[in-house]
Amino acid sequence: MTSLMRRGGSNLQHRGKSTQPDSRNEDEDASNHDEEEDEFHDSKDARLTLMEEVLLLGLKEKEGYTSFWNDCISSGLRGCMIIELGLRGRIELEKSGMRKRSILNRKLELKSEQVTGDVLLDEALGHIKITKPADTVPSWIELLSGETWNPFKLSFQMRQVRERLAKNLVEKGVLTTEKQNFVLFDMTTHPVVDAATKQRTVKKVQDAVLSRWTNDPHRMNKRLLSLIYLAHASDVLENAFAPLSDEDYETAMKRVRELLDKDPEVESTKPGANETMWAVVAAFLK
Repeated sequence: MTSLMRRGGSNLQHRGKSTQPDSRNEDEDASNHDEEEDEFHDSKDARLTLMEEVLLLGLKEKEGYTSFWNDCISSGLRGCMIIELGLRGRIELEKSGMRKRSILNRKLELKSEQVTGDVLLDEALGHIKITKPADTVPSWIELLSGETWNPFKLSFQMRQVRERLAKNLVEKGVLTTEKQNFVLFDMTTHPVVDAATKQRTVKKVQDAVLSRWTNDPHRMNKRLLSLIYLAHASDVLENAFAPLSDEDYETAMKRVRELLDKDPEVESTKPGANETMWAVVAAFLK
């Protein structure tokens, strides 16, 4: 599995326009950890999944594609799928038992067979449902990414995930579809047409570590906390902080580092914690 290896964002020479974070946020309340808000309500509205938000953060707005040098986003998007299914109550970690096994060593189990209505999530859920014996979170990230040497499990690979997510965002009116010529080949791209939706996602992340910072991950909305962790794992978090002033940028990166320094094993045992979410975080931080 491509691990979370890129943490050089804070070492970059950053020069951005000075902006003051807007304290108003229409989509997320960083201090609200009501379970109903943590779980994504299955609906037909334009609310974005974690995978779609991470991809949106990684897309170049005009060009419509992610960086060719980003080798982290593939596994990051698979991690998003597992967290999304965990937050929606479809999967969970097996009970730890008397031996108090690590969250990385505990198996993922089916909690509910109810479909989510999202094709990618339901495909991943189907794989987890039929797998016997069950597997761990790190193993599932590898399997869904196709990074396995077991020929009998190659069928679990989720293919063309970025393209399929982009098509979802096209259907939601956030992106459009174009063809670009790169001399040797043509490539389908997906430029942003709904800049307001992307800006809301960016501001949501910015506010979480600036104006709405709580200094306690368990007081943050689980979905928003997951977005920060997985955007970092996917090497796209820097994009959300690029427009900030130098002072705000340094503050944001300092607080992200505080989150990265948390011990997922310890955090997963605290009241109200979602063990599946912390297991995914642990898989990328190990």
